[in-house]
Amino acid sequence: MRHARRTARRITRLAAVGGLLCGSLLVTRAMANEPGAFAPPVPVGERLVDQLGAARTAGSWLDADGRTVVAVTDTGAAADVRRAGARAEVVRHSMRDLRSAAATLRAAPRVSGTAWSMDYGSNEVVVRADSTVSARDWSRLGGVARTIGASVRMERVRGTFTTRVDGAAPIFASGGRCSAGFDVTDGRDAFLLTAGHCGPVGTTWFARPGDATALGTTVSGTFPGNDFSLVRYGDGVPRARSDVVAIGGGRGVRITGAADPVVGQQVFRSGSTTGLHSGRVTGLNATVNYPEGTVTGLVQTTVCAEPGDSGGPLFADGLALGLTSGGNGNCDAGGTTFFQPVGAAMTALGVRLTGASGDDDAQAGAGSGQARPGGGDVAPVAPPAGSGAGAAGAGGTGTGVGTGTNMGGATDTGEGTASGTGGSPGTGPVAAISKVVTTRSVGPGLLVIGGSLIALVAARSLRSSRRGRGAW
Repeated sequence: MRHARRTARRITRLAAVGGLLCGSLLVTRAMANEPGAFAPPVPVGERLVDQLGAARTAGSWLDADGRTVVAVTDTGAAADVRRAGARAEVVRHSMRDLRSAAATLRAAPRVSGTAWSMDYGSNEVVVRADSTVSARDWSRLGGVARTIGASVRMERVRGTFTTRVDGAAPIFASGGRCSAGFDVTDGRDAFLLTAGHCGPVGTTWFARPGDATALGTTVSGTFPGNDFSLVRYGDGVPRARSDVVAIGGGRGVRITGAADPVVGQQVFRSGSTTGLHSGRVTGLNATVNYPEGTVTGLVQTTVCAEPGDSGGPLFADGLALGLTSGGNGNCDAGGTTFFQPVGAAMTALGVRLTGASGDDDAQAGAGSGQARPGGGDVAPVAPPAGSGAGAAGAGGTGTGVGTGTNMGGATDTGEGTASGTGGSPGTGPVAAISKVVTTRSVGPGLLVIGGSLIALVAARSLRSSRRGRGAW
């Protein structure tokens, strides 16, 4: 009898220890896979394209299953790609051919209302023209495309390619309304990163019309050419943690770093007019000929946007990707939206994301996802990584100043329009975002660890009890 009890006790202890090890492994894997790590994963496709060169490859993208696909021009390169664990697709035109085609289009006379980007999947440079392009200009551009050859495809699109500034209400300036992008710092001062077309150097921004205290002033930027600007926060703006992007419904996403987007990647955009929307990256290094001028090096996506969303953040997996520039269509009919890559903007301006480096000293200035001064708003405490932040008003996500929000969206001003995506649990981009702002992925491991600890404590208690009675 005593031997059987000892055997049972040993089995219990071994099972508990095994459970602790298993639970720890589950938690470790969950944390390793949790989006928003400080260092973005190495893009396999980009690495392979760099290694094999522009003459043997033609870009990379993610397929529907999330697997990396690399376009190659010969069987030897295809074998190298497969050995690296990616899928190879043999194509006719190399990256060198596509770049040459794009360069020829740039050298042609500028036609406002046109845009082009490299479509890696179809192995073409796709030229698009909106409804403002005349038949004469379209024919002339078609002549340029014919001289290039089969690597160029031309198509018409609905609507017009415009920057997404709204001349109506709220970030209020004389030139119109935009959205806050990401908070950045140069190590001394706090700044807001937004779109360059929102306002030239010297533009003064306010959280609401009629505010006595300015939110900040644009101190640097460029548009056209690129599309980014830097707003220095005013002295009257309270210091606050500012590494959270509000996405509506009281939720937020902690931004822990920056990365370059990948074709095929699912991305999210938040803006002061339309709130949170999602889509996929369809092209890189896109060129858009806005009426105000040409912007190059943009990210092309299927995410919708409307006037007032300009400057708002593009992000995925806790990583900053871009700033809303412009596009065509709207969030009812859909359309194409282009984004200024955030990494290129920060490099040019000499700044880094606030809080992304982990130093508390950098956390100065009010940030996207935080409430702004004026009118009784209370800035919510920034949540732990991956949890909700800010109480967005009904008019938008609160990522930027806009109708129905107040630069981070604590309370609705009553002027907003519903985004249509922020308050419906279980569906749409909010549901997808929720997967990266909860701790469900570590739940099973924590349950196993908890059960194992209980088993160990129980076994020890039984042993002590039996010793007291001389039974064990």
